[in-house]
Amino acid sequence: MQGGIHRRTESAILEGTKKLISQFGISNVSMIEIADASEVSRATLYNHYRDKSAVLLALLTAEVERLVELAERAGTPADALETLSREVSADTALASMRTHDGQMLIAIMSHSENPLYLTLAQCIYGAIKSEAGTGVAMRWLLGQVMQPITPKQSREQAELLVDRTLF
Repeated sequence: MQGGIHRRTESAILEGTKKLISQFGISNVSMIEIADASEVSRATLYNHYRDKSAVLLALLTAEVERLVELAERAGTPADALETLSREVSADTALASMRTHDGQMLIAIMSHSENPLYLTLAQCIYGAIKSEAGTGVAMRWLLGQVMQPITPKQSREQAELLVDRTLF
């Protein structure tokens, strides 16, 4: 029972944080605003996360886990890449970060030693079974964080990557 409440509270906090980031960017959001948007007390927020960096890391971890789950259920390698591409290109929090937190976004993306980066790379490798192709697909996907593409382009480029580059 206690664990379920704990998970629901954390989920509400992460959901509220993502909504705020989608509206204002990371640098323009405070812990007080996160508590208010999440409909939890400040004490509850601080019981779950020590500071804004901890909330952001938890949100990023949850988002990567969500992407991996979607890609793993997608079917073909091209379907997996297309799913990742569509999710990244359509993400409203990333769109807001491009506007408000461009330098921070670039810094986050450039840490290829980050465990979350490696988790995403392993997901792509699991779909396409090619080390070289994984590197190309990761650069393609990270490029979309800064320069999103349309759903049609996501499909076309995913198929091209699988058909011409990866195998």
